Amino acid sequence: MPVAGRVDDAVLPARTEPAGEPDRKGWRESLAVRAALALLGGAAIGLSFQPYGIWPLLLLGVPALTLAVRRRFGDRAAPGGATGSGLRAREAFGLGYLFGLAMLGIAISWVYVLGVWIAVLLVAVESVFFGLLGVALWSTVRLRAWPLAAACCWMLVEFCYSRIPFGGFGWTRIAYAAVDTPLAGFLPYVGVAGLSFLVALLPHLLLWAVLDTDRRRRSLAAGAVAAVLLGGGFALGRLPAPDVAGGRTQTSGTGTAAGSVEVGIVQGNVPGRGIEALGRMRSVTNNHLSETVNLMTRARLGQTAMPDFILWPENSTDIDPTADPITRLTVQSAAEIAGRPVFVGAVMDGPGEDERQTSALWWDPRRGIVARYDKRNLVPFGEWIPFRRQLLQLLPILRQVGAQSVPGTRPGVLDVPVGDRQLEVGDVICFELAYDQTVYQVVTGGAQVLMVQSNNATYGGTGQIEQQFAITRARAMEARREIAVATTNSVSGFIDARGRVVVKTHEFTAASAVVTMPIRTAITPAILLAPWLDRALAAVGVLCCILAAVTARLRSSRRTSTSPEQPGGSYEPDLTPAATAGK
Repeated sequence: MPVAGRVDDAVLPARTEPAGEPDRKGWRESLAVRAALALLGGAAIGLSFQPYGIWPLLLLGVPALTLAVRRRFGDRAAPGGATGSGLRAREAFGLGYLFGLAMLGIAISWVYVLGVWIAVLLVAVESVFFGLLGVALWSTVRLRAWPLAAACCWMLVEFCYSRIPFGGFGWTRIAYAAVDTPLAGFLPYVGVAGLSFLVALLPHLLLWAVLDTDRRRRSLAAGAVAAVLLGGGFALGRLPAPDVAGGRTQTSGTGTAAGSVEVGIVQGNVPGRGIEALGRMRSVTNNHLSETVNLMTRARLGQTAMPDFILWPENSTDIDPTADPITRLTVQSAAEIAGRPVFVGAVMDGPGEDERQTSALWWDPRRGIVARYDKRNLVPFGEWIPFRRQLLQLLPILRQVGAQSVPGTRPGVLDVPVGDRQLEVGDVICFELAYDQTVYQVVTGGAQVLMVQSNNATYGGTGQIEQQFAITRARAMEARREIAVATTNSVSGFIDARGRVVVKTHEFTAASAVVTMPIRTAITPAILLAPWLDRALAAVGVLCCILAAVTARLRSSRRTSTSPEQPGGSYEPDLTPAATAGK
């Protein structure tokens, strides 16, 4: 007999899971499976970067995070399906964070040479951005155009981590892993930002075709778009990029050029490794003097072309040559022996007390320094220390960084004499390669030839060397300009206007070469449009997240106010493949 005032459990209907509701105990809904998928996806992207360069893994790694953070693995990624409650935002953040740890743990593991704790800290901090990417993908995967939204979310995150904190660390933008893909042909038109977007969009379109129940129709659509992207990139990579500067018709990336200049590239080598790579003071400068003598000897014997000027790398003087007489004499001797200008990478004192600048000096054999460029994008905790006064008290090891570097304020374009003519020489110093605006301003500032000076000696024998060379190749393709690269002891060389490697030295050796560089003035669409495209795609990513949040709130309100049992109520049926099986 039921007790008065009490509801007998026997008269209540058995509790059942709603149709299509996820089974959180099942392996397909297991958080461990999602975590494994996120880790594998991150590792796949990490391996797509140099020195591994397995770029097809981008097609697996990019959509893996989206698949991992779907609210339910069996959920349709389009409006009309049951909302489900299989995954929460904080779990999506955790999955994205794991994805970032795996990706960055492989891609930038070379940071360990500065100290294991620095590598751990950098990876841990940068992975936060991928945690936020996980949340963004988790929320936008319910939108009808979710592949487009997902690609824009990638762009939003790249936009952010390329700028914050402390100027950002945009070294691992997925475009840099795609320089050998057919999509790289779009670089002169959409730039690095646009290529990252296409790299993110393509695999999401393929995932969209696979997940939907109407696979045939969507597979055809996704296949058609993929064919257009891949075929278009392949074709554009072989066509001349139009010049959009001032309505001129000159083309870039072809034989069209206003003459040429012979550039002597010198890699002098350094005696040390790691933090102490430059060895004893002045030894790096002495080594570059010696290799310059070797180069000029070969040139005067007719074994190589006679250079118009000599390119030395970043930090080819470790002491200010204007303050140290011995260093000044060494550089002057190199210029006089060559009988032509030397473009010297120097460490300069000032402008204030306990301050320094990483500079490029145009050293004429008769007049000395006639032009100077100061590096604008500095490496945080490598060249300068944020909150220096406070952090030095807490972490005395940071004193090894030395004097606080001060960034330059002007683009790296030097109007200099070369023989009997004036030449606009464009310069990008090492870490600056990762900064779009710095590179673009060199080209739009009138540069006719492009130089890259770098000191990678600290990272010798690590993946950083090949990664930077890949970034340099991307910049050459983007601008359709040849680039001469000089490093202290890493990988120097010459890259043509289509990103192909023409000359490449070996690490830990002294080497030199003379290359012919066409004088170009053409400006590709990417140089002018990519900054706006970068902002626009990031803004669309923000709008997609806002739209997803509003849509989710509206759906939640509708489910709360109506139910199948209420008169006039309605509900959204579960249309997942599992729920519709057998119907």
